[in-house]
Amino acid sequence: MKLDFTPEETAFRDEVRAFLKEALPGDLRRKMIDREHLGKEDIVRWQRILNARGWAVTHWPVEYGGQAWTPAQRYIFQEEMALAHAPEGSPFNVNMIGPVLCKFGTPAQKEKFLAATANIDIWWCQGFSEPGAGSDLASLKTTAVRVKDSGGDHYVLNGQKIWTTQAQHADWMFGLFRTDSSGRKQQGITFLLLDMKTPGITVRPIETIDGGHDANEVFFDDVRVPVDNVVGEEGKGWDVAKHLLGSERSGIARIGLSKERLSQLRALERRLTDDGTLTPAEQARLAHKLAEVEVELRALELTQLRVVAADAHGGGANAAASILKVKGTEMQQRMTELVLELAGPAGLATAPHDPAGGDDAEDGWVAAAAPFYFTMRKVSIFGGSNEIQKNIIAKTLLGL
Repeated sequence: MKLDFTPEETAFRDEVRAFLKEALPGDLRRKMIDREHLGKEDIVRWQRILNARGWAVTHWPVEYGGQAWTPAQRYIFQEEMALAHAPEGSPFNVNMIGPVLCKFGTPAQKEKFLAATANIDIWWCQGFSEPGAGSDLASLKTTAVRVKDSGGDHYVLNGQKIWTTQAQHADWMFGLFRTDSSGRKQQGITFLLLDMKTPGITVRPIETIDGGHDANEVFFDDVRVPVDNVVGEEGKGWDVAKHLLGSERSGIARIGLSKERLSQLRALERRLTDDGTLTPAEQARLAHKLAEVEVELRALELTQLRVVAADAHGGGANAAASILKVKGTEMQQRMTELVLELAGPAGLATAPHDPAGGDDAEDGWVAAAAPFYFTMRKVSIFGGSNEIQKNIIAKTLLGL
């Protein structure tokens, strides 16, 4: 397998680096380095900068605002974004509902939503998980009963969603709802779009272990949704969801992000060695751990490059998306474990970084060690838990 990038791809990397150096606001970069929480306004600001350049939704079809980039160019762009400490934008807009509407949306839905989604004029949230349907998503029970009356042809929704990330900010939700319970549980599920201002929707916050508020409960009490808001066909929402989840799992690996974090770990290692914090034995043990991480990260990167090569020849990722999801999220969690170990008692500090206190990137990162460790526990659950992904790998690759 050829691992070198072509001269054209190398020139593209230089172009991306130059853009990020000029366009990425310094305050956003600092927040990313220090692992500070990004507010809605931070994400909107950066995505609109990218969208003005034409790079907010590069993997969408060109007719909907995408770029005709090769898989290698997409990989390079994602890696350079991470290495530059650039925010990722809204994954719900860019990586989930946008591609779904490009593939399954009606002409009216595409006209209404795609441009606004790319520019985050509409902020989306995802209504999938329920109290009894998380990894086993097909067990969802929130109902959408079709009714035709004087108010028109619509669905009436009743039930609950949970762990709904950023629902407190959302203008619209895309979600899965049970429209028929008479067949197999994967059947009778419909993919719907709903305006979060619709009467009968209640959003309640869930404060997570890191002290943040990104997750929510969402309740539906006789919520009316027009039939025109179905994406795909009624009862065929599972097919739409599989398309969405395949993209989500590939993106969760975040290899560029792990490379950036490894670089920060190396810098922290040097700092603690130079100031005498680490004993010789601790230095040797840390060097061994970082070498292990670097080897695993390189192996993961090669797997990602194989997926890139397969995509370039129309091969598709198959179970590789699940492999990337499992190993990529394990790698991200391993990084947070190492920095928490290195930070020691200082890692228990959770106060926000004070920009006036200097330009020492490691200080803010160490202070955020414990909250960041806690919040990264969830990445092995997002997009289908790693246990479920291992079942997919066993069935698809090993025939078990």
